[in-house]
Amino acid sequence: MVGIVGPRQVGKTTLAREMMARFRGKTQRFDLEDPSDEARLADAKLALGGLRFWTMLANYHGQIWNASEFGRAFGISDITVRRYLDTRAATFVVRLLQPWHENIGKRQVKAPKVFISDSGILHVLLGIETAHRLDGHVKVGASWEGFAMDAVIRHLGARREQCFFWATHAGAELDLLVVRAGQRLGFEFKRSSAPRLTPSMRSAMSDLRLTRLDVVYPGTETFPLAEHVRAVPLQAFVGKG
Repeated sequence: MVGIVGPRQVGKTTLAREMMARFRGKTQRFDLEDPSDEARLADAKLALGGLRFWTMLANYHGQIWNASEFGRAFGISDITVRRYLDTRAATFVVRLLQPWHENIGKRQVKAPKVFISDSGILHVLLGIETAHRLDGHVKVGASWEGFAMDAVIRHLGARREQCFFWATHAGAELDLLVVRAGQRLGFEFKRSSAPRLTPSMRSAMSDLRLTRLDVVYPGTETFPLAEHVRAVPLQAFVGKG
């Protein structure tokens, strides 16, 4: 990439055109005073930093999206980096789980959560080559959440616009909320052999008026945790739907 800088009216455009003519088909011209060209240049920065972008995104897997941090990393605007992310979500490589808002008088999270849709791609981006390394990795819980969430959504046949997460700034949260056919189905994903009812789950049941809440875990038995709350093994969802 070549930049031509200098004061106005010194021949930058003429020189650029001569270079374009000489290397036609091998160059692109960006005029930073043209808003449309500025947007194209921002997209080019993200494309050129492709692996860096995806590695950053993998480290955000299962977290609240922060466009400002990505924008600062690439020297572009929040809007541009979000547009770039949205195009990746449109191809289903990335899952953007939108936040659910309820009129409950509590401050609620308004930014989406971001997930790499394919667990294998996620592990490659994180440099995880074996199950042993995954077990000791800081993102093992987020990896489990993304994989189990995808299994549940596929099992239910839920559309993207029916799937949400919910969180308050006070700490209450729900990993997955599926709203359809007049029902509100809640799901928590716990990588634990003995999941238990938590205050956050009680808050979700009450504030969101859930039809039921399933706590998906890597076990083999289904058992109740409270009224309309049960622990369900992941194998009940994998390979079905």
